[in-house]
Amino acid sequence: MNKIRYFVFLSVLTGLSSCGQKTDTIKARPPVVVDVIIAEKVSLPTTIEVNGSALSDEMVTLHPETSGRLTYLNIPDGALVSEGAVLARINDAELQAQMEQQKVSLELATKTEQRLKKLLEVKGVNQSDYDAALNQVNNINAMMNILNAQIDKTIVKAPFSGTLGLRMVSPGAYVTPQTELGTLQQTENIKIDFTVPETYADLIAVGNSVFIETNNSTEKQTAIITAIEPQINLETRNMKVRARLEKGRINPGTFVKVILFKDEKGIIVPSNCIIPDANSNQLIVIKNKKAGFVNVETGIRNENAVEIVGGIKPGDTVIVSGILFVRPNSILKIRNIVSMETLNNQASKPITQ
Repeated sequence: MNKIRYFVFLSVLTGLSSCGQKTDTIKARPPVVVDVIIAEKVSLPTTIEVNGSALSDEMVTLHPETSGRLTYLNIPDGALVSEGAVLARINDAELQAQMEQQKVSLELATKTEQRLKKLLEVKGVNQSDYDAALNQVNNINAMMNILNAQIDKTIVKAPFSGTLGLRMVSPGAYVTPQTELGTLQQTENIKIDFTVPETYADLIAVGNSVFIETNNSTEKQTAIITAIEPQINLETRNMKVRARLEKGRINPGTFVKVILFKDEKGIIVPSNCIIPDANSNQLIVIKNKKAGFVNVETGIRNENAVEIVGGIKPGDTVIVSGILFVRPNSILKIRNIVSMETLNNQASKPITQ
C-alpha cells in the first residue's frame, strides 16, 4: 500500500514538472516572421459590364383607327417617308355621302337663318323663331365636324419621318384597329436602354459616357446617358437607364453590352491575405507588435486584389504573408514591407465584379 502511494506521488510530481516545461516553452516561442503592407488609398479603376438593348429613337406600329376595306395602301417595304404622308385609306364612301347630305342641309338652314335675321331687325319675326333657325345651323355644323373626325380616322398618316418596315397587309383587305399594317421607325438616332444594380448607382449620372459593344463587333462605341428612371425596380433592385449613341449605327433591337467605367481611389490589399469567416472577412493588422484580427468589409475585386471599404484605414499595417502561423496577440517580426507599386502592378487589370 505504501509503495502504491509512493508511485502516485512520483507521477504527480512528473506531471507538474511537464506542465512547467510546456509553460516555459510557450513563453520562449519566437516571434512570427511576416511581410506587411501599409494601407493607403491608390487609384482603383472600376469597370462594370451590363446587358442592354438598342432601340429606335421613335418607333410605332401602324394600325387603322376604324374597321373597313383598304382602298389605298402606300407602305413600300423599307421606304423612307415624311411626316404626314398618307400611308393607307379605308373605304369612306358612306361617310362622304353623309357629308354631302349635311352640306345640302347646311345650305338651306343658312339661307333660312339669314332671312329670319333680316326680318328680326324690322321686327317681322319673333326672336324664338330666329333662335330655332340659328340652332339648326349650329347643329348641322356640329354634325359635319363629327363626320370629318370619322373620315379622318379612315386615313393612316405617318406620325413622323422615318423608315417603313415590312408591309403586313394587301390592298383590298378588310382591316380592324387590331390589324397591323406595318412599322415606322427613326433609325438615325439610337437609344440604348440598360439596367444597373443599385450597388453601382454612383457610376450613373446624366451626361456620363458609357461604352457599347455588340456581338458582331468588338469595336467600342460611345453613348451618353440622357435619363435615369427615378424608381428602382422593387423586385430586381435594378435601375433603368437610357443613353443615346453618339455616332455609328446599331440596328434597333440589337443586344448590346454596356461598359461603365470609373477611376477612383480606394484601399486595396492582396486577395490572399483575406481570411474568410462564417459571418465576415478578416484581416490581420499589427498593433504594438502583436497580431490583431479585424473584421473588414470588401468591395470590388479581381484575381489579385480586393478593395477594403471598411474596417481599416490608411496607415494601418496589414499582414500579407505568414498568416497561417499567426494567432491572436502573437508577437510578430516584420521581415519586409511590400511595395505598393508592386501591388498596383498586380491589380493593373481593370477590377470587375
